[in-house]
Amino acid sequence: MTALLAIENLGVRLDGPEPIDLVHAVDVALAPGERLGIIGESGSGKSLTALAVLGLLGHPLAARGSVRVDTGGDVVEVIGTPSRRLDRVRGTTMGAVFQEPLASLDPLMRVGKQLAWPFAHHKGLRGEALRGAVLDALADVQLAEPERIARSYIHEISGGQRQRVAIALALAAGPRLLIADEPTTALDVTVQAGILELLQREVTDRGMTLVFISHDLPVVSGIADRVLVMRDGRQVELGTTAQILGAPTHPYTAQLVAASRRLDDFLPRAAAGGAA
Repeated sequence: MTALLAIENLGVRLDGPEPIDLVHAVDVALAPGERLGIIGESGSGKSLTALAVLGLLGHPLAARGSVRVDTGGDVVEVIGTPSRRLDRVRGTTMGAVFQEPLASLDPLMRVGKQLAWPFAHHKGLRGEALRGAVLDALADVQLAEPERIARSYIHEISGGQRQRVAIALALAAGPRLLIADEPTTALDVTVQAGILELLQREVTDRGMTLVFISHDLPVVSGIADRVLVMRDGRQVELGTTAQILGAPTHPYTAQLVAASRRLDDFLPRAAAGGAA
């Protein structure tokens, strides 16, 4: 089966008088419908890898290596491709949800107008068909009162609602690949579970390929088929979720697994102590 996403020897460099390599030699391929988790501590290169895959690195950052995406009609090499051509790939083939929804939402534009753009631009919808698609998209991400949300500016809705709008925006054009970069980190704990459940449902229902980035191994292990572990900009381990959790081969991965197990052991005791 042809890979939907093929990353080969991907690196990211900070250009300047003395260039600095921030990401080194990431290699992974994803089949259609597969779910990959990328995990590592802050500064490990996870988000830079995601931005490189999306072709969103800006000067003075530069990517090297190869990132190929199957659009369903042809295979596009992201690295070195002009941004104008990649604009046609983003949305229809690749969608993204970031940690902070303000990164992808315009504070000066009503939610409905922002969400209408991909439906109009990529699917050619107009008039009542466009309005209906916007409201359906808001309802699909389980937002109550979609008409009110559509009329709102993002400062008028909560953080969890903003993230649901960002997910609706990422899914509007029907991408084959969704990249979710720490999509729940900035949210209240009570909201995180709902967003994770929503993402998993949407990915499953749409048969999408998923790259889910997090520093939280238990969250990743509940979502991903395979896990890529990064540290200091390097890929230190890649394996199935079961292998990573049950038989990690790299000392750093073993530390992450041990730490997550200690936390799992602590939380029930802490809850019991609080109840007492």
